[in-house]
Amino acid sequence: MASKEEILINVTPRETRVAVIENGVVQELHLERTLSRGIVGNIYKGKVVRVLPGMQAAFVDIGLDKNGFLHAADIARTDPAFASEQHKEVPPIQDLVHEGESVFVQALKDPIGSKGARLTTELSIPSRNLVYLPKGDMIGISQKIESEQERERLRSIVQNCIDNQSLPGGFIIRTLAESASKEDIEHDMLFQQRLWDFVSVSMKTAAPASLVHEDVPLALRTLRDLVHENVEKIRIDSKETCEKAHEFAKELIPEAVSLLEYYPGEQPLFGLYSVEDEIENAMSRKVMLKSGGDMVIDQTEAMTTIDVNTGSYVGRRNLEDTLFKTNLEAAGEIAHQMRLRNLGGIIIVDFIDMQSRKHKKQVLAALETAITKDRVKINVTDISPLGLVEITRKRTRESLEHTLCETCPTCNGRGMVKTVQTVCYEILREVLREDRQFKAQAYTIVASPDVVDLLLDEEASSLADLQEFIDRPISLQADSHFLQQDYEIVLA
Repeated sequence: MASKEEILINVTPRETRVAVIENGVVQELHLERTLSRGIVGNIYKGKVVRVLPGMQAAFVDIGLDKNGFLHAADIARTDPAFASEQHKEVPPIQDLVHEGESVFVQALKDPIGSKGARLTTELSIPSRNLVYLPKGDMIGISQKIESEQERERLRSIVQNCIDNQSLPGGFIIRTLAESASKEDIEHDMLFQQRLWDFVSVSMKTAAPASLVHEDVPLALRTLRDLVHENVEKIRIDSKETCEKAHEFAKELIPEAVSLLEYYPGEQPLFGLYSVEDEIENAMSRKVMLKSGGDMVIDQTEAMTTIDVNTGSYVGRRNLEDTLFKTNLEAAGEIAHQMRLRNLGGIIIVDFIDMQSRKHKKQVLAALETAITKDRVKINVTDISPLGLVEITRKRTRESLEHTLCETCPTCNGRGMVKTVQTVCYEILREVLREDRQFKAQAYTIVASPDVVDLLLDEEASSLADLQEFIDRPISLQADSHFLQQDYEIVLA
């Protein structure tokens, strides 16, 4: 039996947050801030500012802080000169674009970290059931629609509409189109054609490095992309947004109209399923398992690592059984945390080492079963001899942690700071070095209160010995604004 879902949409003037609840548990969190809306799906008139033959790519100015990244493969398949069968290899980037040239592009991925947006010249207009490709000439179908009979039915509906309405371009039939009626699919196709006609007019007058078409906001994208047959209710705590959602659903997703509900309750909407607590927990490195075991999740620039530990769980039978049960429980929780935190890229899981080959297969099978609920493409490798599993999850936007947090100014993202004792010894060495260089009359050490306290207490003899050795007075000054590892030596 399929799990039932509920979608909560919390709207404030500054941000919109969406939580997907499955059987009372928060599975996904989406966030969009008014001042920094995502750009995926937006169409721009860009200007090529740099061509890099060695990378087979070009940087394109689309009017944002960072230039977008356009790979040759994302140009060739839509360029009539290179899209034919005889050009199976991607041609050189310098044959496709030139510096100073204007090009219409669409954002595939938001800017992430230090990287600009990933762009494509294959423009598309998404709807509930289809993706319209104005420059395309074929009909594609989602691989997740497995029934050959259903695939043929959908292909026939789309082809007949193209022929009857003389629609240019191609279409990709989305997973959500499975079992959709002929009327719904034809409605989407005609809507997309009308929208593309409007975009085409805007493209003719657009200035270089400017936005041509903006995708709908998060609340409406949620209706378009996240609503399916297992969703029972969509609660929105903004009356204005709820009314817009009703109009949008009536136009594009009629079956979602009855699911929409305005939530005027006194209790905050995200308090219904402790969503705020889940957001807070998703910021933590350690995830506790029900059995008493735990997982430690660390995100780095290159990859995310997940370390599984038995913790306080000691089991009831033997060690192998304890390790197996902990890993089995962790497999389900790993799939949950990847969705909840929106972890992307390479993810390395360090399961507790098991001897039994049967147990290894069962843990891997449990992980592969758990990730089937994820909407994002995921690949999983076998368990290595060291108990490691490599997972790749498509990165489409920033992780929850990177969206809500910033690098710690104290440790600069290392997660570690120098101990008070380490800083004290560093200060004593620095005073000695500066005395040899400058021969000042006196020295004042300005540092954090904890460092000054240690210099006056446990390290008082060390400070006295240094003062006697250099034969100069040394005074201390505590400054509460200084971080633990910060200090300043003032010469008199």
